[in-house]
Amino acid sequence: MSATESPAVLRPFELACPDLSAERAGNTDTVGVWHFDSGAPGKRVMLTALIHGNELCGAWALKTFLASGLRPRRGSLTLAFCNLAAFDRFDPKSYIASRFVDEDMNRVWSDDKLSDPSSQERRRAAELLPWLKQADWLLDFHSMSNSDVPLQLTGVQPRNIEFALQLGTPANIIADAGHAAGVRMRDYGRFGEAGENGTRSLLIECGFHGAPEARDVALDQMARFLIAADTVDREDIPAAWFAPDAPAQEALRVTEAIAAKSANVRFAQPWRGLEKLPQAGTLLGWNDEEPFYTPYDNCVLIMPSLANVRPGVTVMRLAQPIG
Repeated sequence: MSATESPAVLRPFELACPDLSAERAGNTDTVGVWHFDSGAPGKRVMLTALIHGNELCGAWALKTFLASGLRPRRGSLTLAFCNLAAFDRFDPKSYIASRFVDEDMNRVWSDDKLSDPSSQERRRAAELLPWLKQADWLLDFHSMSNSDVPLQLTGVQPRNIEFALQLGTPANIIADAGHAAGVRMRDYGRFGEAGENGTRSLLIECGFHGAPEARDVALDQMARFLIAADTVDREDIPAAWFAPDAPAQEALRVTEAIAAKSANVRFAQPWRGLEKLPQAGTLLGWNDEEPFYTPYDNCVLIMPSLANVRPGVTVMRLAQPIG
């Protein structure tokens, strides 16, 4: 949502809402969780969707996987439809409201919050935690309120940055440290540790929440991730799931995040993301009436959004090329 839009004026939501009446049952003791063990040695892979209830692309990807009959050849595979309570509130005409029930579920992945059952999202995260703890490789599907361009969010660990570049798409790789408001699932426990420990964890922003193309990005990323993990063979996967490789990939490192001081945040322009501003000192907006600017030349704007502004929420990240 741009600076000139209000919550009542939202982008059209074209992506159909999936029927998850069958998928939410799961095949485990945890609602919405499916687990398949090949019986052969291999990585323990986890794919997660609906951390936010209005991000449907990942739900479509997992639903498509289950319908395909595809199963792991090596290791194990866990599929999790995470925030079903928020998803059940989904309304394409007011989709921001279904992002969460009580709090953002992608800010609760620290032991102190997980041990405090004070919100719907923390209680659900605690149910999912045993599956997350056993996983070696994690791919978490998301989408965005303000951009159609997919972003691979790797975190700061070099192993994940290098892995994202090996996948061949999307074009934009973002190395970010996360949010001041809390820890993402992608960075929980071993996934956030430094050094080579055998884990890989990526957060793919597939595009705009309501774009059918975001579902296509999710399918492609799922296919590439499962092949890279050696969970399945390439010939197992339907050719239609794959997108062409990106002509080139660029890795950007986030140097700082602009967090809202209050609900009073305005942008100087309707930024959409990935703008590269050549001159330091360019006005970006006002945070509780205090102006903020680009801190260096060739500053790249990452995921600017005023869709859900409240104190502590990140409204924009600033980045520069790696290397």
